[in-house]
Amino acid sequence: MRILHDVEEIDAAKRRVHVRDLKSGKSRWESYGQLLIATGAAPICPDLPGADAVDICGVNTLASGMEIRSRLDKGNIKRAVVVGGGYIGLEMAEALVMNGLEVSLISRPPQVMGTLDEDMGALVSQALRDVGVTLYLDEELTEFETKAGKVTGIVTDKRNLPADIVILGLGVRPNTALAAAAGIPLGEKGSIRVNERMETGTPGIWAAGDCAESFHLISRRPFYVALGTVANRQGRVAGINLGGGYATFPGVTGTAVTKICHVEVARTGLQEQEIAALGLEHVSAVIKSRTRAGYYPGSGDITVKLLAERGSGRLLGGQIVGMEGSAKRIDTVATALQAGFTVEEMINLDLGYAPPFSPVWDPVVTAARAVAKKL
Repeated sequence: MRILHDVEEIDAAKRRVHVRDLKSGKSRWESYGQLLIATGAAPICPDLPGADAVDICGVNTLASGMEIRSRLDKGNIKRAVVVGGGYIGLEMAEALVMNGLEVSLISRPPQVMGTLDEDMGALVSQALRDVGVTLYLDEELTEFETKAGKVTGIVTDKRNLPADIVILGLGVRPNTALAAAAGIPLGEKGSIRVNERMETGTPGIWAAGDCAESFHLISRRPFYVALGTVANRQGRVAGINLGGGYATFPGVTGTAVTKICHVEVARTGLQEQEIAALGLEHVSAVIKSRTRAGYYPGSGDITVKLLAERGSGRLLGGQIVGMEGSAKRIDTVATALQAGFTVEEMINLDLGYAPPFSPVWDPVVTAARAVAKKL
């Protein structure tokens, strides 16, 4: 393990990497038998005036989160603007509100959480408003306002907003410049193309994690997603193969969960725009239910949306927004997706029931029944 060393170049033909020791400044070539690239992803920073100002912060590492917390602890930051309505943006907005800041969030789409359909995203938008976040939807960031090298506000195509700190939640892009320079083939969204064993198109070189491509089990197409669950599974497969074993990574369904204060959010599979892009016809249903038996203490609202292919009834995706006990129900949907279930088969799932955990008809099964009726 050599920390504080920067790999500057990969020479695939001679199976070696050029490494610089950041302490001494000395560089050297180091040979390899097998090479794993696990360079992760980098936060997207817009190429706009003022983007290099102090207190404009990306969040993708523990260190970056600690740096933001340190700035907040000084007590001179009162107004925060979050740019982007994805997972990081929403979770940062929640954290900032809980720290007593005045928080605004800018989102270019008309709803936050672009991995949900608009009707489900609207529920998340309302949850943010309920906890005190001011939303500016369908607006595009155009400029950062600065003074003496420090951010003082942001400019959108519709307004100016003052800010003591700006959090960038615009997503990430695979960190693959090193691989590209070495001639390693890239795939979806610039990620490193790999096969099921996590091998790249260059002999002796493997890739895993947020820099590597995945395969979507429902669309049956290459897919890129930067999630810790996927990175860990890919890393396990790559490690087994590098160690002389044999393992494969079949793909993903895009399952993800998050929480905004008291509201849980989950999704898996395809959303409506992705289904349309594949040329498939689908039906969907949205149901409202309770997380526990209605008469049981602590029962909360839950909204479930399921999407299925017209004709075959094949399950294509699911989304859930609700109170405590909602999000992990997406695992049932993800399992059904990976097994290739139809919604009719989902109706007959033998799920557990007791009043502290669920109504007699679990909300996921209720949604499956609603879709089946439309089919």
